[in-house]
Amino acid sequence: MKKDQDKNLPIDTTDRVASGGLLSRRLFLNSAVATTVALATTRAAYGQDVVGEGQEDWTLYPGSDALEYGERSRFEVERVKKFKPQVTDASQDYWDLRTTNATTRTPHQHLMGTITPSGLHFSVTHHGIPDIDPDQHAVVIHGMVKNPLKFDINALENYPTITREYFLECSGNSGALWGENARDIQLDRMHGLVSGSQWTGIPLSTLLDECGISSDAKWIIAEGADSGSLSRSIPIDKALKDSMIAIAQNGERIMPNQGYPMRLFNPGFEGNTSIKWLRSLYVTDKPVMSRFETSRYTDRMPDGKALQFSLEIDVKSMITRPSNAMSLPKHGLYEITGLAWSGRGKVAKVEVSVDGGTTWAEAALEGPIHSIMLTRFRIPWMWDGRSAILQSRATDEFGRVQPVREKLIEARGRRPSYHFHGIQSWGVEPDGKIKHVYA
Repeated sequence: MKKDQDKNLPIDTTDRVASGGLLSRRLFLNSAVATTVALATTRAAYGQDVVGEGQEDWTLYPGSDALEYGERSRFEVERVKKFKPQVTDASQDYWDLRTTNATTRTPHQHLMGTITPSGLHFSVTHHGIPDIDPDQHAVVIHGMVKNPLKFDINALENYPTITREYFLECSGNSGALWGENARDIQLDRMHGLVSGSQWTGIPLSTLLDECGISSDAKWIIAEGADSGSLSRSIPIDKALKDSMIAIAQNGERIMPNQGYPMRLFNPGFEGNTSIKWLRSLYVTDKPVMSRFETSRYTDRMPDGKALQFSLEIDVKSMITRPSNAMSLPKHGLYEITGLAWSGRGKVAKVEVSVDGGTTWAEAALEGPIHSIMLTRFRIPWMWDGRSAILQSRATDEFGRVQPVREKLIEARGRRPSYHFHGIQSWGVEPDGKIKHVYA
């Protein structure tokens, strides 16, 4: 054992697993050791005082009454918030003068665990949020079926439901990293178009079985009830595998910006395929080739062609703390933590580097680990005050490994706007300031 020079802390050097101060994940798996070291470091870094005399006002007087629907503390309202909606003027949109694009993002730097609060779940709307009366709304399943049927929310609630934890990611999440101008972009602006929730709904296979789909059916055209009738083509195999019509999120009815009163949910597929405000499922033998799968949501390739129906989300990860939404006040022990996910299945491993990818150490994964869901990783890091470059690299259960940015650009070019899943880097300066860097 030796004493850490900065903090006079007992740290076993055998627990250092990579250069730059990364420590064995056993420090956080062993709660007793982790607590002792972390508390001592926290006191030194933040000047915590021993409890003394004196009582604050809130201990002397009765508090407010309980609310019918809970809300955050007033001290959290400004700290934990999403970006203000980004609205695109309809007159500036060349392909549809009726379009209004609005986007809100999840502030991952302020969140713990893997479940995103419903009110902080990211949202992308192309035509605004319709004000739908659930008693006047239904979804119709028709086309290549024996028995076309209509289901309103009351009918759906009478079917056996399932509850699953899934992530949802916009294919444009992290898209700024295709270019070279992302240095000053904050974490939530960069990676805020992914969230994780507990979704409750009816398996689509159950409803399709009741309708009796044709053996020649290959696709389902899903259409929303928004003013632009956003529609996407879904492979029939996906629909029969694990798609659902979701009616609840995190235990309550889904919110209007998430598709109230019902939405299609396609686990592991890019977010825009999970059509909100669902009103039509048309069973057919070919894709519809809608504007959202031709002029939008296609991947431009180096040869000028466009790749269509690249629907599955790739394996990916991000470090949420430390990130450029904060700075490191003093040298000492910190937790590097973040999220990893894969559209195909479970996350098997996450590695962390603090030297720009020269050396890697395996992080601890918090369980239970769900398929097609965000997975929290964490690893202790003893920062000595020198410059560092923080990176994370995820591997899923099928052996797919998150690529470095250069390899992704080499394969796809610089023209794509969607499906960026390369390794991203946070640069830590000696003064503790953090910014995005291209490593």
